[in-house]
Amino acid sequence: MTAFELAVQDVAGVRIARALGVDRIELCTALGTGGLTPSRALIDAAVAAGTPVHVLIRPRAGDFSYSAEEQRLIVADARVAVDAGAQGVVVGATCGDVVDADFVRAVLDVAPEVTFHRAFDTVADRDRALEVLIELGVRRVLTSGGAARAVEALDELAHLVRYAGGALEVMAGSGITPANALRVAATGVPSVHGSAKHRVAGTMPFALGSADEAGYETTDEEAAREILTALRQGQAR
Repeated sequence: MTAFELAVQDVAGVRIARALGVDRIELCTALGTGGLTPSRALIDAAVAAGTPVHVLIRPRAGDFSYSAEEQRLIVADARVAVDAGAQGVVVGATCGDVVDADFVRAVLDVAPEVTFHRAFDTVADRDRALEVLIELGVRRVLTSGGAARAVEALDELAHLVRYAGGALEVMAGSGITPANALRVAATGVPSVHGSAKHRVAGTMPFALGSADEAGYETTDEEAAREILTALRQGQAR
């Protein structure tokens, strides 16, 4: 059965993930930017909820070419997450248009399980990137197959699954909805990743920052339930 990883960014999302019984949580903040490193208190709350937690470690928005100082921060945050009880961490870094293997090794030294995130979709040669990640001992890779949405790259996802040959888990993500979750799962990916978020209207009379708005995003329980139901019922037929 295809596993469902739900990306959540707050305690409401943690509560929903537990109530629905998703297979795994990717925990972060600021999903609107692609996700940033969550606080230790949020990690503690997620771990206490009981669903397996994988913590996204990303110190800033933007590209995945990190300075030495940023890489040291990522490794330190990964250690904090593992010490807090996280099952694994989610990271990614590139050097030019290839996987930054030295960085990945540094994270693997402190984390028992590593997912390489969609930095994978920015490399020039995804097949070679898979080979590198397998050689390093990375557990899984999150990918949209190089497209804006996973459903737009079904053939590539199927190819990546075949190419990995079970040595690494290919997890499909980006734009996952109840309507397309089964089509994505049919590529053979062992897991599907989605955020199932919606926007909550706010009452702030002014912006607090250059990109701030009155409302905020959080997990949409019904959308998450429908994705999970589609995956489980569709594969039980």
